[in-house]
Amino acid sequence: MAQHSPADRGSPVTGVDDDSPRRRAIPMTARRVVPHVAMRPLWRCRNCGAEWPCQPARLGLLVEYRDDRTALLVYLAALMTEADHQLGQLHPGRRPELTDRFLTWARARG
Repeated sequence: MAQHSPADRGSPVTGVDDDSPRRRAIPMTARRVVPHVAMRPLWRCRNCGAEWPCQPARLGLLVEYRDDRTALLVYLAALMTEADHQLGQLHPGRRPELTDRFLTWARARG
């Protein structure tokens, strides 16, 4: 069996060789799956850093609540209230508009 130095294996985080611009494949078992969930109290996505709910989170919520849009809206309204409170504490005197971010996209169209 051949001996390999750490430089031969590339970075364990990026999978990119230190000595070469070529990318190495990272085995599926080495990848960490981070869900698109809210990072409180910032209300940013833990995965992509976008304002939560980000597009992947919205899609996941629509799929999860596909048979009960009313329950989705109630759930999002509760989260919006929590976000309003937490963001208000982080940024006193500056209240973000959260209705479009949390509710408008989830309303039934038609």
